[in-house]
Amino acid sequence: MTTLTFDTLKFANTLKEAGVPSAQAEAEARALADVLEVNLKDLATKQDLLATEEKLRWGIEDLRREMDSRLIQLEQRLIIKLGALMTIAVSIVAALVKLL
Repeated sequence: MTTLTFDTLKFANTLKEAGVPSAQAEAEARALADVLEVNLKDLATKQDLLATEEKLRWGIEDLRREMDSRLIQLEQRLIIKLGALMTIAVSIVAALVKLL
């Protein structure tokens, strides 16, 4: 993970040049550095995003393969059921033909 550097001295000097009292400028620089340290340490980097994207790609590919497999199984079950229904229908028609 990359780190962000914050130049507190430069920030404090910029505030001092703008007319902020020295003690206040230094206190603001320290406070801002603390805030940045706390809030930016969990910030996602490009590498984090790329790793997550790769995991998602693999997950989607696995899901696609699983769905393909399920669809093939469903198709096979439907074919078997249709065949059974056709056999029953032909048997009923043959029985009716014999009776009439």
